[in-house]
Amino acid sequence: MNASAQPAARAAASPLLDRLVRERATGALLRDRGTLYLADGHVVHAESPAAPGIESVLTTAGRLRPEDWYHAVDQAGPRGRVGRFLVESGRIREGELELCHLGALHDAAFFVLAPSKGPTRFRYGAAHWIGPIHPVPADAVEREAARRRELLDRLWPYPDVDTAPVVRRHHGPDGPIPLRRRAVLDLVDGVRTAPEIARALGRPAFHTLTDIRRLAACGAIETPRTPTAADTAPDWFARITAETTTDPDVALLRRLRDALEGAP
Repeated sequence: MNASAQPAARAAASPLLDRLVRERATGALLRDRGTLYLADGHVVHAESPAAPGIESVLTTAGRLRPEDWYHAVDQAGPRGRVGRFLVESGRIREGELELCHLGALHDAAFFVLAPSKGPTRFRYGAAHWIGPIHPVPADAVEREAARRRELLDRLWPYPDVDTAPVVRRHHGPDGPIPLRRRAVLDLVDGVRTAPEIARALGRPAFHTLTDIRRLAACGAIETPRTPTAADTAPDWFARITAETTTDPDVALLRRLRDALEGAP
């Protein structure tokens, strides 16, 4: 089944997804950048190669030992009850699992619902091995994905920086960088992409994208292409980011730009 690609995140997937919601369908919605799992028309899980899965967040953060995760998958994966197994075996509290799962679901759904020219298919009856945790209305998932996309565009309207290897600028930013963003910048090596940095840190991919776009906006990393006429940023905005001089007027414009964007 195909859905027409539209500019906005909701319009990209909604024709098929809205129909599946009305049908109260159960199964897997497959798109270019990942999969949404539905149960009775609600989103129960999402996964994308661009976003660390819930297992990565739990184990990298030290909340769950990798061996405990693999044991749960071995024991309960074939029955589609990994989440319940983790709670019932005392490895994690139910509320904590729900919060982590909700974060991972929205993180992956942001990529799954991105505008796409590829096919959209639905596999009826398919279920994810993590099992039911906390269903989310599909319209809430779509709204959140659209909100996140708008936020990223406000921070730095060049999405290529999200997918290309992240490159550090030779001339750093004018002011100090917050510790959270500094951890991201420390992993910028010209090879890793934003999703790879997110996995290395055990952080949600979307949070890492916001950090990277803020780093691009303050001049800490390169924007991986020359802006074109189709870009929405004003000319003076693009000129400042391409500037490599230490001219104090440029430094002032950068600070003004950051203030106008509301970047901390």
